[in-house]
Amino acid sequence: MDKVTRLASENGMVLFSKSSCCLCYALTILFQELGVTLTIHEIDQDPEGREMEKALVRLGCNAPVPAIFIGGRLVGSMNEVTSLHLSGGLVPLLKPYQTVLN
Repeated sequence: MDKVTRLASENGMVLFSKSSCCLCYALTILFQELGVTLTIHEIDQDPEGREMEKALVRLGCNAPVPAIFIGGRLVGSMNEVTSLHLSGGLVPLLKPYQTVLN
């Protein structure tokens, strides 16, 4: 759990991902289109990946990936991010992390 919280707080926008996950890829593209640079941690390529998956679930993720953290705070997975975006709540959260203004 310590590794996940440390990695999540080291950068503004953090995605915990698996290299074969299509939802993780979709979120990566969404954030790129919104002008945000993500730090991506591929947990399937980390020797502590299984422990990281368990930690993400304990933190409140329904599924361990994708898991988005903004400003060190867990936002959630694809469902939560999509709902937040459709309701207009995502873009204001991203303003401090946007490299390209839309």
